[in-house]
Amino acid sequence: MKRIFLCLAALFVFAATAQAVGIIVPAEERYHPWTGVLPGCDDSGVLSTISDRFAQKEGEYWNSTIRLAGFDRIREIGYRANGVAYIPRRYCVARTVDGDGKFRPVIYDIGEDLGMIGWGYGVEWCVVGLDRNHAYEPSCSVLKPFVTRFAGPTIRARY
Repeated sequence: MKRIFLCLAALFVFAATAQAVGIIVPAEERYHPWTGVLPGCDDSGVLSTISDRFAQKEGEYWNSTIRLAGFDRIREIGYRANGVAYIPRRYCVARTVDGDGKFRPVIYDIGEDLGMIGWGYGVEWCVVGLDRNHAYEPSCSVLKPFVTRFAGPTIRARY
């Protein structure tokens, strides 16, 4: 019993030392090679995916006619901001106008190999004020990088 405890303690010390020294295996060097090549925040495929999925969600689930008419003020707020050991993601924010002429911030991230059955890029998005099932609450902050979420500036409702 004493040997098991000593082995576990030694393993814990080794793991803590390895992390403290900064031994991190980048995602590109793991069993599944990530390339880190992602479309930009202003890519038309990404923005059309957000518009189409928003229209589908609003129409089928919420029985609403709200549609996203366009995007502007598109900017990147992080690329691989959570570290090199995670799946490569590009974090973005934009302003969208809906059919009623209301401007709303939309926060989205583009992840490598997170598309259908792991093929292609995947897009997770949230329109601030229209997250009716509270999946990304508060104010869609779950889609922001860790550092921005806990230590950085917040996106105001008037963006």
